[in-house]
Amino acid sequence: MARVRKTVTIRDVAEDAGVSLQTVSRVVNGGPNVRPQVRDKVRASIERLGYVPSLAAQRMSGSRSYIILAINDRERTLADWRERRGTDWVDQMLLGGILTCSKHGYRMMVELVDTHSDHVERELGAALSALQPDGVILTPPHSENRLITELLAGRSIPFARIGSDAAGPGIPLTMGDEGAAHLATTRLAALGHTRIAMIAGPSSYSLSGWRIEGWKRALAERGLPQEGLLEVGDFGYESGTRAARALLDRNPDLTAIIASSDQMALAALEVARDRGLMVPRDLSLISFDNTPIVRFSQPPLTAIDQPIAETVSRAVEQLIARAPPKEGGAKVIEVAAGLVERSSTAPPPAARA
Repeated sequence: MARVRKTVTIRDVAEDAGVSLQTVSRVVNGGPNVRPQVRDKVRASIERLGYVPSLAAQRMSGSRSYIILAINDRERTLADWRERRGTDWVDQMLLGGILTCSKHGYRMMVELVDTHSDHVERELGAALSALQPDGVILTPPHSENRLITELLAGRSIPFARIGSDAAGPGIPLTMGDEGAAHLATTRLAALGHTRIAMIAGPSSYSLSGWRIEGWKRALAERGLPQEGLLEVGDFGYESGTRAARALLDRNPDLTAIIASSDQMALAALEVARDRGLMVPRDLSLISFDNTPIVRFSQPPLTAIDQPIAETVSRAVEQLIARAPPKEGGAKVIEVAAGLVERSSTAPPPAARA
């Protein structure tokens, strides 16, 4: 008969390290008044025995709950899941958040909240009361929803605002969206493109405006036109189809498009095919997001790689540290994005002639 493995308790750790239960508890919970040598000895016993602190015990031992709560957009997330598209944003958020939380003895939980709901305060308030998180991570568009930020501030719950640089409570973090759009536009201009269009995201996201500014700035630096080269979508495939058709109808000489999401970029790719245009021979495409699907499109898409995991990891670190905000509000933390070049970009036909 298989032997049942005995659960390692805090008492086992205390006996192994030759210290009191209170000392082990202080080490586990990051408490004060423990000599460095004793702390190292207790940690060695914890590692040797494989002790995993009980979350309930941790919560009872002090003022912390050891939970970081991440709030994501309910409507968009569920729509992607139901269509079996997955949500790379959520995957990367969990990757960065869970690993960083685990390193500090925390747990990360995710709640889906509809930012447009009349009941947002009630829904979020119930989650906060039930979980009592030590910190909350807000993703767009929740990060700029004043009902949510004021509720958290009113309860004195530390929170991080991803995709927001506005003044106010909370820790603002961005992923360098303006610089990323500038980088994408500059790369296309360097290839010889002079008619570079953008399919932007909805105005309810500040990052949409930042990307437009980066695109405009890069065009202005090179004396390239902007008129008639901007369309707005909602990050979804259908809106990308409408925007790409409008741009190509209005600009027969268009040679490049930057799309503010992978779904809109894939839509633009399909519109180009329908019109007999080959990518990248006739039309170059650059996408934002760099989700796994763009590696397998034909051709694979050049994309702005958003550092979602790293940004969420930085947010978790800040919340666990509980760093007091400086006068005038917290400084914006920017985690820069990068450009991954694949096969959807090339010099325009005129430059190859």
